[in-house]
Amino acid sequence: MAKLWQKNYTLDSMMEHFTVRNDYIYDQELVLSDLIGSAAHARGLNRISILSEEEKDVLLSGLGEIADRRKRNEFGIKLSDEDCHTAIEGYLTERFGDVGKKIHTGRSRNDQVQTALRLYMREASLKLASSALSFASSLISLARENQDVPMPGRTHMQIAMPSSVALWALSFAEETEEEAAMLLDLYRVLDQSPLGSAASYGVTLPLDREYTASLMGFARVQNNVLYANNSRGKFEAMFLDHAEYLALTVSKLAQDLMLFTLPEFGYFSLPRELCTGSSIMPQKKNPDGLELARSRTSLVSSCSLRVKSIIKALPSGYNRDFQDTKEPLIEGFRSTEELLLIMSEMISKLEVHPDRLIAACTPELYATDRVMERVLSGGNFRDSYKDVGLNLDKVKGEDPVASLGKRTSIGTTGNLGIEKDEAWLSQLEDGVRERMEHLKNVYSSLIPGISEVII
Repeated sequence: MAKLWQKNYTLDSMMEHFTVRNDYIYDQELVLSDLIGSAAHARGLNRISILSEEEKDVLLSGLGEIADRRKRNEFGIKLSDEDCHTAIEGYLTERFGDVGKKIHTGRSRNDQVQTALRLYMREASLKLASSALSFASSLISLARENQDVPMPGRTHMQIAMPSSVALWALSFAEETEEEAAMLLDLYRVLDQSPLGSAASYGVTLPLDREYTASLMGFARVQNNVLYANNSRGKFEAMFLDHAEYLALTVSKLAQDLMLFTLPEFGYFSLPRELCTGSSIMPQKKNPDGLELARSRTSLVSSCSLRVKSIIKALPSGYNRDFQDTKEPLIEGFRSTEELLLIMSEMISKLEVHPDRLIAACTPELYATDRVMERVLSGGNFRDSYKDVGLNLDKVKGEDPVASLGKRTSIGTTGNLGIEKDEAWLSQLEDGVRERMEHLKNVYSSLIPGISEVII
């Protein structure tokens, strides 16, 4: 099919490649999203008598055919198509003639792309939250299995105060749960329909934007049509920021594991099947997955920055610059999802070595405890601190396991609150599940061939 904007000239081939680049490849990810948006639009056009009942049914059947072909990897997008939107309209036109040419009525490629991306991000936020909660679950399980295993706490990388494997693991679990909750908050922002905003200023047709929004399962319409356009890129940046927070959590955990699995520490052992080897040193078992987790975090961070750099000085209204926000969006999402999946596997198979952890709890770890003992006996903190600090050789150690119970404030080794973390996890999982079920029902009611998720 000719390009959606094609008129009386042919685009220079070099310009075609420059303007399309890899867009048509990444658009494979958006085919099902666009089908959902197009199905809602077709029903909306029927509602205002632009499409007859028969024409609407023909187009819906065609969209269902494309969905089936996409599932079998038989729906291709060529460079000459530019994107999935042209490829879909081209299929409908070739299959149904003039009826296919009506699908784009009242719609700009701008709000068409926006709608597909909004549907994609809405579901991606749930998928990322789900992967994050699986990761948090593996950390909570590690904590529950090792509640009574001590571990030296560190500041400035130096021995600091008594801690435990459970405290360490739950710190990452709670952080991840917080970030999953933030993704569910973001879902509320993403859950508004831009369809009907056209090229930023609407059209003269009486489009029922609330009707099409409800068909796609959106909670509301993105009211101002110019804002609908101006939010493009910004919503992607918000999503990638949330992805970056998760990646940063993973990166810190990866760094800890690289340190604590060193032979010199030996606190933990990584699963052999998740480590690589050396091409020259036969003894090596390398934590390449953890090292790449650090670098992939930088990749995710760069995706967020790329989007913000693209949109930071754009004027109101549609600008082609927006096209270049699609690649970092998809790349950032997929990279973060993969990070969470691999780290969940890493944690679930991590081997803990209590003997090495107990041996690492040397006397200086209890220096602050000795200060607190003097305070409880009536001494003032500052003098007690100085006296202990000047006589560290006299600091006595204690039973590392028994010492864990001496800390009873909320969130400390003797009062971890694992049950609270588990309850929060369950609540967040229910929230993700309910929203995902809602989307599945919406998709199947629009296009019966799409009974599952679109990503």
